Amino acid sequence: MSEVIDRSIDIGEFIPQPDDDMIICRCEEITKGEIRRAVHDGMWTMTEIRRYLRTGMGLCQGQTCSRLVKGIVARELAINPNELEPATARSPMRPTEMKVLGKEVS
Repeated sequence: MSEVIDRSIDIGEFIPQPDDDMIICRCEEITKGEIRRAVHDGMWTMTEIRRYLRTGMGLCQGQTCSRLVKGIVARELAINPNELEPATARSPMRPTEMKVLGKEVS
């Protein structure tokens, strides 16, 4: 069971950084600044960040960016990255042709 996040703490105001335009999630083209801004907008869990920005939902399914995103979120919250639960994993959805689901009639 996960801990309840105390959202009453003040993490300070969002202050832009020179490297905020650096791409972190290449599949969805999400920048470091967008992730930092999302944290300051109240997205404090990896699942919230994923749903809000779509980080880790591209072709690589977070294999490239998940550790980077987790580090950025943890740094903004001033916590250890190990304190953040990983985002909920889901299978990628793909369109399925009806012939795959149905029985072929001869």
